[in-house]
Amino acid sequence: MARRARPLSPAPGIVAALGVAVLILGALAAVFWRAETGIGLGPADWQAVRFTVLQAALSAGLSVVFALPVARALARRRFPGRAALIALMGAPFILPVIVAVLGLLAVFGRSGWISQGLGLVGLPPLRIYGLHGVVLAHVFFNLPLATRLILQGWQEIPAERFRLAAQLGAGPAAIWRLLEWPMLRRVAPGALAVIFAICLTSFAVALTLGGGPRATTVELAIYQAFRFDFDLGRAALLSVLQIALTGAAAALALRAAMGEGFGAGLDRAIRRWDAGGRGLKVQDWLAIGLAALFLLLPLAAITAEGVTGLSALPASVWRAALNSLLIAAGSTVILLLIALPMAVAVALVRHPGWVEGAGLLGMAVSPLVIGTGAFIVIYPFADPAALALPVTALVNALMALPFALRILVPQARAVIGDFGRLALSLNMGRLGFLRLVLWPRMRPQIGFAAGLAAALSMGDLGVIALFADQEVATLPLQIYRLMGAYRMEAAAGAALLLLALSVLVFWLFDRGGRRHAEA
Repeated sequence: MARRARPLSPAPGIVAALGVAVLILGALAAVFWRAETGIGLGPADWQAVRFTVLQAALSAGLSVVFALPVARALARRRFPGRAALIALMGAPFILPVIVAVLGLLAVFGRSGWISQGLGLVGLPPLRIYGLHGVVLAHVFFNLPLATRLILQGWQEIPAERFRLAAQLGAGPAAIWRLLEWPMLRRVAPGALAVIFAICLTSFAVALTLGGGPRATTVELAIYQAFRFDFDLGRAALLSVLQIALTGAAAALALRAAMGEGFGAGLDRAIRRWDAGGRGLKVQDWLAIGLAALFLLLPLAAITAEGVTGLSALPASVWRAALNSLLIAAGSTVILLLIALPMAVAVALVRHPGWVEGAGLLGMAVSPLVIGTGAFIVIYPFADPAALALPVTALVNALMALPFALRILVPQARAVIGDFGRLALSLNMGRLGFLRLVLWPRMRPQIGFAAGLAAALSMGDLGVIALFADQEVATLPLQIYRLMGAYRMEAAAGAALLLLALSVLVFWLFDRGGRRHAEA
C-alpha cells in the first residue's frame, strides 16, 4: 500500500529530534563515563544533598500554601484589573533570576527597605542569606506558578456545581467540603511536585543567596567542583546524583495528581453565591493585596535603585550586554531551526511520542549537568572557555525547547489537519505550503516561542558560569561579579538594563509574530 501523501516532509523534524537526543544523551553518557572513577562523596556533598531536598520541600510547600488563599480569592472575585493581575503571575517566568535576587535584596536585605523600617523602631535588620533567603526567592518565583495551577483547578469546576450548591443552600463551609477540597486533593499535589522538581535544579538562587557550607545545593556543588577544585570526577558524580534526584522528582510529579475531575459542564460563566460575607471579602482582598505587594515590591525596588546606577555602569557591563544579546539571538535561531521541524514532524508521523520525548529531555535534565557533559567532551580537544558563548547558546536553546514545542505543536497539528488535504488537491508543493499556509498561520506562535527563548537566554546564569573566564561574561554573570565586588549600585543599574533588554527582546519577537498574522 502506498504511503499517505503529506503536504510537508517529517524528515527534517525527525533529524532534529535525533540530533537533540544525541546531544543531551551524549552529554549524559560523558557524565556517567567520567563518574566511574571510584571517587566517593564526602560529608559536604551529602550535606548539599540534604540541603537541596530540604530547601526544595520548604519552597514547594510554602509556595502552594500561600497560593491557596490567593487562587481562591481570584476564583471568587471579579474586579477591574483582574486579568492584568493574573497575567502578572506569568512575569516571574521570564524575569532574570539575578534581577529578582537584587530586587529581593533591596526589599528584604540587611540594608533593604524592611530592615531600614525595623531600624527606626530599634529592631535588628533581616538576614536574607542562607536557607531562608533561598526559600524566599523560590517562593517569589513559584508562588505565581502555584497560583496559576491551582486557579486553573478552580476554573475547571463546572458552573452547574456552584449553581446546584446555591440552590441547596450550601454555604462557604459546605462548598469547601464538597467542591473545593476534592479539587485541591487532585490539583495541589501535582503543583507541589512540579515546584519541588523545579527547586531541585535551581542554581542562580543558591549561588547568590546560599553558597555557605550549610547552604549549598547539589547544582552549586557541581559548579564549585569545576570552578574551584577542577575535580571533573567529583563534578560528574554529583551530576549523576542530580540526575537521580530530578528523575525521582519528575516521576513524583507525574504520579502526584489523584482523583478524578468533576466531569463536563455547559461552559457557562461561573457565578459564586458563597462570597458575599464581609469577612470573606476582607480575607480575599487581603490575600490578593499581599500577593501583589510581594510580587511588585522587588520590581519597584530594582527599578528605583537601578535608575541611579545606570550612570555608574562600567564598560564591562556593556560588553557583557552585547554578549547576552548575541547569545539570545543565537539561541533563538537554534531553537527555531529545531522546534519548527519537530512540531511539523509531531503533526505528521503516526507515532509522535518519541519525537516529543526527545524535545522534553531538556526539561528532564539540568542545564548544569548538560554543561558538565559538554565540558568533559570538549576539554581533551579544545579550550572550553573559547567556546563559552556558542555552547551557552546551544544549551539555552535545548532548555527552551520543551516550552516551544508546547506552544508550536497544537497549532501545527491544526494547520496541517485543516489545510493539508486542500493543499495536496491543489498540487501545492511543500515550499508553497510552508510559505503560503503554515508560516502565516503560525506566526503568532513562532513569535511567542522565539520571544520566550530569547528572554530566558538573556537571563540565564548557568552554563556560562562553567565555561566563562574573566574576559568573557554575559550580563547576568557580570551582575553576579559586581555583587561579589560589593558594587551594588552598578549591579542594580546592570540589573535594570538586563530587565529592560529581556522584556524588549520578548516584546519584539512576540510583537513581530503577531503583526499582520491574519495575512
